[in-house]
Amino acid sequence: MDPKQFLTTSGVIIVAGKGGVGKTAVSAALAMASSSVGLRTLIVEVEGKSGLASLFNSAQFSYSEIQLVEPSLGVGEVRARTVLPEDALLDYLKDHGLKRISGRLVSTGALDVVATAVPGISDILVLGKIKQLERSREFDLIIVDAPAAGHAITFLRSASGLEDAVKVGPINSQAKDVLALLNDPTRCRVLLVTSPEETPVNELIETAYSLEDEVGVSLGPVVVNGVLPELPGLQANPLEAAAQAGVELQPSEAQNLADAALFRLQRTALQRAQLDRMAQELPLPQLLLPYVFTSELGPDGLAQLSNGLLAKIRDLPDPSRS
Repeated sequence: MDPKQFLTTSGVIIVAGKGGVGKTAVSAALAMASSSVGLRTLIVEVEGKSGLASLFNSAQFSYSEIQLVEPSLGVGEVRARTVLPEDALLDYLKDHGLKRISGRLVSTGALDVVATAVPGISDILVLGKIKQLERSREFDLIIVDAPAAGHAITFLRSASGLEDAVKVGPINSQAKDVLALLNDPTRCRVLLVTSPEETPVNELIETAYSLEDEVGVSLGPVVVNGVLPELPGLQANPLEAAAQAGVELQPSEAQNLADAALFRLQRTALQRAQLDRMAQELPLPQLLLPYVFTSELGPDGLAQLSNGLLAKIRDLPDPSRS
């Protein structure tokens, strides 16, 4: 499938997954992939602490947009910003002629009182701003680094809850508009991220069905991060393999190699079992990203993930040919 076609299937991609599976790294890799095919891209951070900025060697994001990648021949611009409830509320009040009271309302902690009294109001403020950004058509793609999987469900469910709880007025209108965005696959879809391990896979499957049943949002392929490649020859006897290669090994060295090979074989067998189980229980395509052997993911590791993502997207079937 053409990556540009895949990335522009909807104007907003919400990336969600259990903490620790690389959700933020996938969001950044997705932005770089989008940029590499010439799309103007915006990354939105909704919690203000996801670590996205460090992946681009950038200063911390704020409500004002900053440029991460400059546009050039064949390369699209990448910009980034945070969207927090307080800032979104200030924006909303200013847009509705209430600039005078907006600062006082936030500074006195009134938002916290409202958030407690009306569950979901903080999330709807954030989603409402994302909806406004999508409607502006300023970007070809908006990538939202969503909260971790458990909160992601309540985050995306907030619109339907508020629509039911508040029957009239601006909150009801905002909830309806956000629901229209979430329920339209040409405008919005969710990419779920996992690692090939039992607990993250269990949580991803549960999250996927919850999002479809309770939110009605369209799900894209599952991104499986940190997949170890299968290595041929690991079952060979280290001493025999060394002799064939003209290398002499001490018995202790051969034992260490045998132990390392056995560990790798066991790990790849476990991940294969989890990928097969997920394919059976969740009928979605899988985009497998390589394990990046580094303690801190930087621009080089991000480029590796981005290239891997593009390669897997190209392997997807082209719906126009089916």
